[in-house]
Amino acid sequence: MYLLLAAHQDGTAIQRISPSGKPTADARLASRGELPGVVRELEKQRPRWVWNRTQDWYPELLAHGVEVERCHDLALCGAILANSALTAHTEYARNAEKLVQDDDSALPRALQPPPPPAEQGALFEDIKGTNVGLAELRREFAAQQAAVAEVGGGERQRLQLLLAAESACGIIAAEMQFAGVPWRGELHEQILLDVLGPRPRQGHRPPALEALCNELRQILNAPSLNPDSPQDLMRALHRNGIEVKSTRKWELQQSNHPAIQPLLAYKKLSRLHTANGWAWLDAWVRGGRFHPEYVVGGVVSGRWASRGGGALQIPRNIRAAVHADPGHQLIVADASQLEPRVLVALAKDTKMAEAARDKDLYAGIAAQGFGGDRQKAKVALLGAIYGATTGESGRLMPQLARTYPRAVGFVEHAAREGEAGRTVTTRLGRSSPAPSEGWIRSQQSTTAEEQRRADNIARSRGRFTRNFVVQGSAAEWAACWLAELRRRLRALRADGLPSGELVFFLHDEVMVHAPDAAVEACVRAIQESANAAKELMFGPVPVEFPVSIAVVDSYDKAK
Repeated sequence: MYLLLAAHQDGTAIQRISPSGKPTADARLASRGELPGVVRELEKQRPRWVWNRTQDWYPELLAHGVEVERCHDLALCGAILANSALTAHTEYARNAEKLVQDDDSALPRALQPPPPPAEQGALFEDIKGTNVGLAELRREFAAQQAAVAEVGGGERQRLQLLLAAESACGIIAAEMQFAGVPWRGELHEQILLDVLGPRPRQGHRPPALEALCNELRQILNAPSLNPDSPQDLMRALHRNGIEVKSTRKWELQQSNHPAIQPLLAYKKLSRLHTANGWAWLDAWVRGGRFHPEYVVGGVVSGRWASRGGGALQIPRNIRAAVHADPGHQLIVADASQLEPRVLVALAKDTKMAEAARDKDLYAGIAAQGFGGDRQKAKVALLGAIYGATTGESGRLMPQLARTYPRAVGFVEHAAREGEAGRTVTTRLGRSSPAPSEGWIRSQQSTTAEEQRRADNIARSRGRFTRNFVVQGSAAEWAACWLAELRRRLRALRADGLPSGELVFFLHDEVMVHAPDAAVEACVRAIQESANAAKELMFGPVPVEFPVSIAVVDSYDKAK
């Protein structure tokens, strides 16, 4: 059963629709105050909610203790369908292309995501809704369903799986934002005290940074040096004969000047202070939880991003502050060597699949083709995936290609497609962006110099497409993993058993916060979900997707 949820002048409107988007009953109106109770009652019928954006509706429902099982997120699904090669022949894609030309948008304007919130508090204000009405959303849903129906056979099934997984991820992202990552503020403050010194007054440096600043001023004979100013710092370095073009770590390390070590130490502590210092703690941690906003599909390959708070970049030196509640544990699981294993499944390389049967894929490859040298095997395989075909990777590539012609041939084909200006598509149906007009113009060379430049630009796009098809398919595997894990955790609760909650996700890693009594069941659910994700994505292929699991009380102990 599909239930369409839309804004209405009297609050909200709910209407039952067919799988093709046609209304099958009159709309039901509810005030925003009544909505949580209405949704809770309707959830007993296990509907699939159809709405423009999960983030518009679900946070408010969660705040009232209402969870939904499943949905169809029109904005997330529309972004996929508008750009997928599988639907390029459909009216939906043609209309989206026209919108791109007219409005620089791939979706109806009403379905565009809102701008980032101006401040953290905005994430938790009452949702004001949107002006998109039932009729507009019905038309959008019907158009999306019609586009999917025009895709043939197995490709249609995979595309439907992608849309369902992407929509499920919209729900999971909202739930993780609401639940928050368990965070001990006092432990965070102790870390800052130990590393930076006491909290400074506003506008002043912490003691450790101030000491390093004074040391740099003395060494560089620059009494007024401000190390936080790139221009000021570069002038001071050049005056002291340190001829660098930037202040990047790798370039600074090439000099043996006595200022380099304190400068690198300053840059490291400054990153901690600005990215995760006291101001960050005040803004983002409340009630013992860090509440970031995740952006599902925020990266072109389908990977998630985050909006504010740096959720996907929790540095190692503050992970001890990510701490389970009393009587609970953190279950941190990560899919080992996910992208290389996805490549094996995509390419159907049976010999590499044999190497992947061990938990360490690189060791298996080393034993088969690199004389047992694991590092060489790793460099060669990652070079194939990421397009690092010069240097050591380039020297090792011929051996990798001889040993695994199908796997190497798969990414090489993706690279050639990109170089030729064509798109590539992931396992389930997300396609890489078409080349820009600027890229196309760059390939219309007339001189030898222009041709060299065009070749470099083409190879750069080839490196992007060779990685896109692997990284994007890995993101799809992770989305299926998340959706299956959420389903299993909910089933435990439905059966009256103790269960954990998803609180963090990063590319190929999940974190579940679970009471002690639920740890064993949650670990089993994580492993079963990984196996289910493989079956959903690839069927019964002879490729293992092992998951490394650590049960810890704080995140820093997981790795």
